[in-house]
Amino acid sequence: MSERAIETWEHEERFAAAVAREAGAIVLRWYGDGVHVEWKGRGDPVTEADKDANAHIVAALGREFPDDAVLAEESADDRSRLGRERLWVVDPLDGTREFVDRNGEFVVMVALTFQGRAVAGAIFHPTSGTLLRAREGGGAWAEDASGVRRLRVSDRDDPAAFRLLVSRSHRSPRIDAVRTALGLRDEQPCGSVGLKMARLARGEADLYVHFGGGTKEWDLGAPDILIHEAGGAVTDIHGARIPYNREDVRTPAPYVASNGVRHREILERLAGIG
Repeated sequence: MSERAIETWEHEERFAAAVAREAGAIVLRWYGDGVHVEWKGRGDPVTEADKDANAHIVAALGREFPDDAVLAEESADDRSRLGRERLWVVDPLDGTREFVDRNGEFVVMVALTFQGRAVAGAIFHPTSGTLLRAREGGGAWAEDASGVRRLRVSDRDDPAAFRLLVSRSHRSPRIDAVRTALGLRDEQPCGSVGLKMARLARGEADLYVHFGGGTKEWDLGAPDILIHEAGGAVTDIHGARIPYNREDVRTPAPYVASNGVRHREILERLAGIG
């Protein structure tokens, strides 16, 4: 990657943050209005909030970066993206089930991937007004009513003491095997993937493990760069970074996000579970 490419990520990071905020405002306009729910598939709801926020983000990206490819959850997949260096991945409402349940545990996520890796992105939590943003080499940052501060993952180094994040709405039965393999005592239910990763990046939790192929590229782009820039690690169960701009947008293998302190050891201890 050229020096010029590295320098450009600041603009992309700032733009992702701005458009995520704008989409969050759109989502909040629908929040609590008895929004109509449709089903794209079993356990996969979509609302007017998802669609409106998606349309706003995609249009804004088209105006600002007309030569970039976009992969957004509520848009048809334009396969011309394959092989392109720059791809934006967009989740306009991560945690639709939580949005419908009105528990506040949903976020908006926008990220840029370059040559198959996440390089800049933002996560916006509409109900709290908290924005998390990061770019490759620029650190991870939080912005809220109290100001701007740099994010760092926790420094806990005993896997048995790790605070494990689990899904509030669809906890995998294999989580029990994870707890046994690592001797974990603390399990913390949380809504969307993005919100779980945000808590990890802020040092409020230490580990998240996801099995199955339900996660898509738009679920991971912004959390991926955020956690890495906060000092943590996000890899598949074999230790490889998450790849982007693939033909099949589903994550190809189970993945693990952690504070990075004992990441390799954790992968080895979980190898037989995935």
